[in-house]
Amino acid sequence: MIRSVIGDERVVLHEPLFRGNESKYVCECIETGWVSSVGAFVDRFEEDLQEITGAKKAVAVSNGTSALFIALKLCGVQQDDEVIVPALTFVATANAVAHCNAIPHLVDCETQTLGIDPHKLDIYLNDITKRVGSDTVNKKTGRRISAMVPMHCLGHPSQIGPLVDLSKKYSLKLIEDAAESLGSYYNSQHTGTFGDIGIFSFNGNKTITTGGGGAIVTNNHEIGKLAKHLTTTAKVPHSWDFFHDHVGYNFRMPNLNAALGCAQLESLDAFLDAKRRLASTYSEAFSNSEFVDFVTEPENCKSNYWLNAIVLKPEYQDQHDATLEFSNHQGIMTRPAWKLMHQLPMYEHCPRMNLEVSESIQSRLINIPSGPGIILGKIEP
Repeated sequence: MIRSVIGDERVVLHEPLFRGNESKYVCECIETGWVSSVGAFVDRFEEDLQEITGAKKAVAVSNGTSALFIALKLCGVQQDDEVIVPALTFVATANAVAHCNAIPHLVDCETQTLGIDPHKLDIYLNDITKRVGSDTVNKKTGRRISAMVPMHCLGHPSQIGPLVDLSKKYSLKLIEDAAESLGSYYNSQHTGTFGDIGIFSFNGNKTITTGGGGAIVTNNHEIGKLAKHLTTTAKVPHSWDFFHDHVGYNFRMPNLNAALGCAQLESLDAFLDAKRRLASTYSEAFSNSEFVDFVTEPENCKSNYWLNAIVLKPEYQDQHDATLEFSNHQGIMTRPAWKLMHQLPMYEHCPRMNLEVSESIQSRLINIPSGPGIILGKIEP
C-alpha cells in the first residue's frame, strides 16, 4: 500500500530537501568570512522564526538539546528536582533534564495526540503530591517537582491548553519541547509559544534544517535576553575587552548554519504543503485498512506531519517487528517508536506513573516515509 503512494524507488524516512537559496547563502558566508557565531544570517534566522511562530524572542543555538537544557535552567530547575517528562519521547527530552542534575518523572501519553494525557496526569499529581509553601512536592520521594516538559510528538500538537492549566494548578514551569513541530498549530497558535519557554530542533531530519541547530523561543523579553546572553558565553558586550558575568555556555549557532536555515525557511510553506498532501494521500490509502490506523492531526490542530505514522490494530500487534523487517527489506525505510524512557538503563529507576497507553502505542507504532521530496522531488523548482 505504501508503494502506491511513494512509487518504486527506494525511499528513506525523512531527508533534507535543498531547492532554493541554500548554496547562495552559504557561499556568501564563505566569501565574506562571516562563518562563525556572529553574522547577519543569525540575526535574520532569529527574526524569521519570530515572525513564523509569533514568539516575541527567538534565540538560535547549536541544537535542540542545548536549547532545552538552557530553557530548564532559565525556568529555575535545580539539582534533585523532578521534572514531568513523557515516557514516549526522544531521549533528548530526558537527557536535558539529567544535564541539569534533575530527575525525569515519567508520565503517560494519550492515543489521539501521542502527547501527555492531561486528565490522567491531573489525577496522578493530585494523588502523589502535596504543597509545601509555593512548591509542589512528591510525597513519595520528598523532592520538588519544578517543571513539566510536554513534547509535541511527531509534529502533532499535544493538548497544550489543558497542560498549561495543569502547570498553573501545580505551580510548575512549562517548557514546550516543540523540537519536531515547526509549522504546527494548536487552536491557531503556533506550538512552542504557550509555555514559559519553547524549543525547536533543526537537525538534518527535521522539517527544515540548519545541518545541526535549535532555537529557544519565549514571549518574555527578559528571559529571551538572558537566553541569548547565556548561550553566547555570557560575554558582556565591549569593543575589545573580555568580561563574562555568568557561567555561560558556548551554544551559539554559526552563521553558516543560520544561512542554510534562512534559505530553508523560504521554502517552509512549500515543505509543509507537500507534507500535508503526502499525509492526506496516506490517510486515504489506509482509510479502509483492517490492519492499521493512520495517525492524523488532533482536533482543533494543524500538524506539520513531521513523521507520518501508522499504528497496528491491537489484534495485529504481534506483526510489528515483522512489518518493519519486511518494509525495510523492500526498500521502504520504516522505524518503530523510540524506546520508552523507563526502558533505557539510565532512566529505568526514575519515578513514573502507570504507562500502559505509552507501552501499547510503542508496541504498535511504525513511522513511514515522510520527506517533502516525496512530493516536491517530482516537480522542477
